Amino acid sequence: MVQAFRRGAWQSSLDTVALPGRSGLSLALVPEAVAVADRRRCEPPAGSLPPAARRKLTGAALGLFERGTVSVGGLGEQSAADFRAALWETAGVPAALTGRWCGLLREASARPAREPDGALALVSLPGNTFTCLESVLAEAARSAAVWVRPSRREPLSAARLVAALLEAGWPPERLGLYPTEQPVLRTLISLTDRQTVYGGAGVPAAVGAQGSPDLRGPGRGCALVPPGTDPAEAADWLLPLVAGDGGRFCSNVRTVVCVADPPTTERTAAARALAVARPLADALDAIRTEPADDRLPLAAFRVPGEAARCAQQLREGLRPGDRMLTRRPPAVRGADGAEYALPALALLGAGAGPGHPLVGREVPFPFAAVLAASPAGAAAVAARSSFVHRPRGGVR
Repeated sequence: MVQAFRRGAWQSSLDTVALPGRSGLSLALVPEAVAVADRRRCEPPAGSLPPAARRKLTGAALGLFERGTVSVGGLGEQSAADFRAALWETAGVPAALTGRWCGLLREASARPAREPDGALALVSLPGNTFTCLESVLAEAARSAAVWVRPSRREPLSAARLVAALLEAGWPPERLGLYPTEQPVLRTLISLTDRQTVYGGAGVPAAVGAQGSPDLRGPGRGCALVPPGTDPAEAADWLLPLVAGDGGRFCSNVRTVVCVADPPTTERTAAARALAVARPLADALDAIRTEPADDRLPLAAFRVPGEAARCAQQLREGLRPGDRMLTRRPPAVRGADGAEYALPALALLGAGAGPGHPLVGREVPFPFAAVLAASPAGAAAVAARSSFVHRPRGGVR
């Protein structure tokens, strides 16, 4: 059992949830009443932990997280190899992605920290990637104490970071790991002073009207392909934006807009969109599942049937005039029972815009929809995106 960490100690629970996969692991859940009682009994420490000391401790913890052996409550001693194996078995994250994400987490932790204050912070994490642990480190550097609510689908990375912080010498009273059922999130928000909440499109509804948390939901990443761009060059540029990091980041491109000059006819614009989409679809079809692709490794699904369900949802979003350009089966089964939703690319018909169900659609694997649009139409799609990619123009 992956235990909770509360009131300065690892704690088991009678309330548990099984983790995906065949590991046999479960996660201890903290009941709502227990979280409320903990908050009443435990005020955040009044004394200040100097910024320089915080930086030293988080740096040491990151080294342990990436390469060391730490004691995780309920699991015991866990090496870096053990962690990678457990992530693969439960969350389908291959070692290549784990290594890359550790590097991204280390880069993010180098950003300047805010001045420490007396707040009790909450970070509610997603299950798609553990790079969001950067928010835990940011709050550790800033807050009097931080409570971490891990994803019930992938709690191992959060538990390992808590263990690494403790191993590095982080004061136990300044840290908590509170796995809970989804409805308890609102209570955790009401109990804390500052909150960062990750999740999908349902995050605002899950949070409700509680406080004013920093909501980090779907990014609906899009890429704008200007008129006159060479289709092959465009496909080369788009491939890592669509398929990088297993397609699990909120910054991944989900919509490719081929911008057409106003005099361009609808037929010409559609032909140009197809010219860009076809080589991109071929490149997505060439990404292998096993062994993991060297450049663009894919993550697997560990809940039986989930890969096929996610892939089917995309096909149900197709409208008259739309078509899938990728040719492989939507989902396949790997050698050890892992399931993969294969990268997919849809070409949308004339008139598609921000209201189309596949525009900005986020799924936990590489997928994008390609459409032709006028400059005004492209601007409408971009307005709904938190990440707008442009060739040679960076990201907005």
